[in-house]
Amino acid sequence: MTRFTAACVQVNSRDDMHDNLARAAVYARDAHAAGARFITFPENVSMMSFGGDKVRAAAFGEQDHPALAFFSDLARELESTLIVGSLHVSVPGEDRVANRCYAIGPDGTVLTSYDKIHMFDVDLANGESYRESKTFRPGDAARLVKTDQANIGLAICYDVRFPHLFRGYAKAGATVLTIPAAFTRTTGQAHWHTLLRARAIETGCFVIAAAQCGDHPGDRQTFGHSLIIDPWGVVLADGGTEPGFITAEIDLERVNEVRAMVPSLRNDHDYSPA
Repeated sequence: MTRFTAACVQVNSRDDMHDNLARAAVYARDAHAAGARFITFPENVSMMSFGGDKVRAAAFGEQDHPALAFFSDLARELESTLIVGSLHVSVPGEDRVANRCYAIGPDGTVLTSYDKIHMFDVDLANGESYRESKTFRPGDAARLVKTDQANIGLAICYDVRFPHLFRGYAKAGATVLTIPAAFTRTTGQAHWHTLLRARAIETGCFVIAAAQCGDHPGDRQTFGHSLIIDPWGVVLADGGTEPGFITAEIDLERVNEVRAMVPSLRNDHDYSPA
């Protein structure tokens, strides 16, 4: 398969898992009706809670996670590949939880999972402060997954600021990068489009980034603007600031065309560090 229709579902998740999942499924079914068979969801798609205690209390083990079962059923219903941006998953023997992305095949089988590697531990100039590492255990492994549509490099949100991860994916055979996110409104306005277009241009990959939008518990505000970007850095679809979905046609031949024009993945040259 060299052509397929991809979708980003954009949602405003809050602290009611049942409601969050129901709303996400509505948009996923609409995207399916529009022709998408590769459907992606944002980070924290099942729950946006405020405070470490609430996050831990709302987490489940992988084997009995109701959201994972829900998305497996949805994949079977739609006969589509789903990239579930992230769920909060309890980790045996750990006080912290995993922020875990799942790739699910059209038969509902989990193809692989990826734990967010880079933790958003920052203090912004407007007074916003985040310490993800207090609540989430960082992952330690990249995950490249072969789906019916393409070879996909998995990442989550803050990972986008670490370009070596994506270059590694491209060199390992990825043609599509998925970067689900709950980007803050402050950093999103400044950097979201630029970072995602840069990752596409640097790697010659399509970038598909489903995003959270709107206001959430704890006065959190997310930027929205789910994006689908081609390997030349052209934005094919932008989700704006409201819940919904976007689609775009992915033509994997475009990856070969762009990499032939600018073969930067083959032009690495060894050098001594500063």
